[in-house]
Order: sequence, then C-alpha cells, then structure tokens
Amino acid sequence: MKDLKNKTVLITGGSGGIGVAAAKLFLKNEAKVMLVDIDEQALKKVADEIDSENLAYVQADVTDEQQVKNYVAKTLDRFKNIDVFFNNAGVEGKVLPLDEYPLDVFDNVINVNIKGVYYGLRHVFPAMKDKGGSIIITSSVAGLQGTANVLPYVTSKHAVIGMMRSAAMEGAPHNIRVNTINPSPVDNRMMRSLEAGFDPQNATAAKQNFEASIPLGRYATNEDVAKMALFLASDDSSFITGSIHTVDGGMTA
Repeated sequence: MKDLKNKTVLITGGSGGIGVAAAKLFLKNEAKVMLVDIDEQALKKVADEIDSENLAYVQADVTDEQQVKNYVAKTLDRFKNIDVFFNNAGVEGKVLPLDEYPLDVFDNVINVNIKGVYYGLRHVFPAMKDKGGSIIITSSVAGLQGTANVLPYVTSKHAVIGMMRSAAMEGAPHNIRVNTINPSPVDNRMMRSLEAGFDPQNATAAKQNFEASIPLGRYATNEDVAKMALFLASDDSSFITGSIHTVDGGMTA
C-alpha cells in the first residue's frame, strides 16, 4: 500500500478505463479523488459504482481554458489542495493517411491531447507551488516512435513529452515533479476504436498484430497503467522527475 492519506488526486479523462482504474487504486490507498471528464453521465455512473465519500467529480471540456480553471477551483473548494494531478484525458482520432485526414478531427486531437494537457499544467501549477506535488501526463509508446495513418495522435503524444520535460524544469524549484507514462496498446475502448480503424473488415486481426509486436504477448491493462501512476504519485518516486515511464511489455525495447 502506498500512503496517500490526506492527499488529493485530480484525474482528467476520469470516466475512461485508465481514469477509473486509477481512481479505484488511489482511493484504496486512502487518497481523495476528483474526477474530470466531458461526459457528465459517465462520471455519475462511475461515482455511483465506486460510492465513496472521498470521490467527487466535475464535468469539463479540457479544451476550454475557463472550464479547466473551473475544475481546478472546484477541486480546491472540495478538498482544499491538489497533491497529485493525473493529466490523463486524451482522444485517438481516426486512422487515415495524412493527406486524407479530416482537419476538424486533426484539430480536435491536438486540442484535447496537447492544449488540454497544457491548460491543466497552467492552472494546477499555481496550486502546487507552496507544497509541491506530482504531475503525471499520459503519453504513449506513440510518443516514442512513428505509426502510419495516425499522425495527429502520434504528434500529440510526442508533444506532451516535450511539455513534460520543460514543466519538470520549471517545477523542480517548487518540488513539483512531472513525468509521463507511455503505455503500449491498452485493452480498453480506445484500442477497440483503433483496431477497427486499422482493419475495418477484421478488427480481431488488427488486435493480434498489435499483440505480436509486444514481447510479453498481450496488451496492457488499465490497472497496469494505474499502478505506474500510483508509484509516480507516491513518495516512493520522490527523486523522479522529467522522465518517461514505459508500461509496454517490452514493445519499445
């Protein structure tokens, strides 16, 4: 058990597979958790399922800076401080050649995966400067290598690594640690969408091809990623900042 008693964890993408798994794990380790997501009904469903007095949620679109300011303010109002920020919200976009990619979808991937991450950093940083804290950004193995036909997603996941490194340098004097988690394909909704995009006629074959590229022979689970987030949130990682943490079954080895 990691000792997160009396610590507040803010999680964006809070109704998605990784966000929910992280929320459950953080609560198990005695943290207080605020979930953020654009889908309020999904958030309510998660809150009803978990049913904890230490869990709250706020609906927000991470691409809207005013709504980001609001979710930070709501977290501070409810729990008084932010010790851990799991900057996790992201979208996959479509699977299409770069010269056929719809510009509105491109813009949405960039807005959610880059601007949404930046707005979160911009407004959580001031709340952490007095006491320090841990910020964890969800990147991907797609931030470490190229993949055809998902250029906007790959671009966004490379970009947040640069953002993390700069933020880690700015945060260090305030004891704010900033790191990324870079998962392989994770067995959740996002990968079902991507599998169907890569092989519309046989999504199962696409899944098998992805699994074959992972030395351990399987996708990551949401819990695999959540466990890394828990480590980076805890004092066990107190000397770790500015770093990439792969949870990829050896995929990038």
